[in-house]
Amino acid sequence: MTPVKITAPFTKEAVKGLKAGQEVLLSGVIFTARDAAHKKMSDMVKKGRRIPLNLRDAVIYYAGPAPAPGKMAIGSCGPTTSSRMDPFTPELIKLGIGGMIGKGGRSEEVRKAIKKSGCVYFLAYGGLGALAATKVKSARAILFRELGPEAVYRLEVKDFPLIVGIDPKGKDVYEKAGWKKE
Repeated sequence: MTPVKITAPFTKEAVKGLKAGQEVLLSGVIFTARDAAHKKMSDMVKKGRRIPLNLRDAVIYYAGPAPAPGKMAIGSCGPTTSSRMDPFTPELIKLGIGGMIGKGGRSEEVRKAIKKSGCVYFLAYGGLGALAATKVKSARAILFRELGPEAVYRLEVKDFPLIVGIDPKGKDVYEKAGWKKE
């Protein structure tokens, strides 16, 4: 089956037909954010402060890029374990994010939030950070620079290979494969 090509940011309407397990090639602008950045954003929301980043329809990639070698835009840029972001994810989904990229399963609370909002969770190929980096055309730290590789980076990507992990209807590729959650 040929991968579906989509562009980020995207509306919920643009991805409503995606199905768990489907291959996707994503192009456009995405933002990296790992544990420390998620905590900072969550703390801002809890204090009633505005996050200085428009998350409406945005895609967040759970990654902390390595320094760029040579003429590349970025160094190795593989996904981190998504469940570490689960305590913060429902709150960010309420802010209107369109999608997330990471690796591994998600909590029931996150899956329900995805289904309720119509956003999507993508799986990036673990262990292929160097390959993922070749799909990044530009990278720039834009928020929480003091966090180094855990800062929020704005990435422009072209044909970034992904799999739909949880589709907008809440169908989970791990459940589809018969894996039981503990």
